[in-house]
Amino acid sequence: MTEPALPADLPELAELRELIEAGGAHLHSRTLCEVSAGRQRFPVEMLTLGTDRPEAPAVAFVGGVHGLERIGSQVVLAYLRSLVMRLAWDDSLHRLLENVRLVFVPVLNPGGLWLGTRANPNGVDLMRSAPVDADDTVPLLAGGHRLSSALPWYRGARGSPMQPECAALCQVIETELLGRRFSLAIDCHSGFGLSDRLWFPFARSRTPIEHLAELHALNEILDRSLVHHRYVLEPQSRQYLAHGDIWDHLYLQARQQAADTVFLPLTLEMGSWLWVKKNPSQLFNRLGIFNPQLPHRQQRVLRRHIAGLDFMTRAAASCTRWLPEQAEARQRHHALALARWYSR
Repeated sequence: MTEPALPADLPELAELRELIEAGGAHLHSRTLCEVSAGRQRFPVEMLTLGTDRPEAPAVAFVGGVHGLERIGSQVVLAYLRSLVMRLAWDDSLHRLLENVRLVFVPVLNPGGLWLGTRANPNGVDLMRSAPVDADDTVPLLAGGHRLSSALPWYRGARGSPMQPECAALCQVIETELLGRRFSLAIDCHSGFGLSDRLWFPFARSRTPIEHLAELHALNEILDRSLVHHRYVLEPQSRQYLAHGDIWDHLYLQARQQAADTVFLPLTLEMGSWLWVKKNPSQLFNRLGIFNPQLPHRQQRVLRRHIAGLDFMTRAAASCTRWLPEQAEARQRHHALALARWYSR
């Protein structure tokens, strides 16, 4: 299996710097932390766009959690670019941004991207390192383990502090999203199956989360509005359980902090097996297993998911029009959700 060549600079961070400059006064950036990979140091950047009213709904877009899955960062950057370029001429976008706050962390794991590894430079899988344990059996290794950083899906040593990238992401979600009446998070990954899946908590348990009604209502407007979409919305536990899921951790925090708010974290798992099926030679390229390699396929993926992320922005901005707030509506959506996702 061929190893990826190390670039002179991370193209994702170069594009991010370009977008920060192009966004001007509309786009605010902040360095959350810096991480080292060998002799290189990389920033973990957060960008915000839209209203700063604390009562407004918010959406966070996260990419690059796993360094091998570069397409996640590229999808978030492509959506950010589409917004920045529209700021110069799109009045409807400006009106939309008066009612929603957008938060971007496009490259959470720049050290992993530089090294071409799933884990961060410390060998820790950022999606297995949160202080949350599964309540049932997890897949061997893939569900998270503490054996060695030489093996994938390593959680880190027991009792060790959260990795700096995870701590930075938690700080962003806690300060920008959790205090709001409604918020969404979309974490973009690749590498699972032939479909594009939108997973919601729990990864740790097969117990339904409290906001099944809201998730079913979101799925309903997704099916009705984003014509011919290919997303499968479902609990991650339907596929497998895992230790240390950061979105389980943040969802549980949200429930403890404010029971009357709605925080819906979604993990987008782009169906990378479809790219491999169409181009089997990708199996011999370490990055090819997780990323489209042919330019036209990459462009197709970016176009499709720009539309999906824009749907999420508009759904958040207009959440009062579709959230089931009356008891009867919530009961109906909850019953339909149980039948759809937990009947088996």
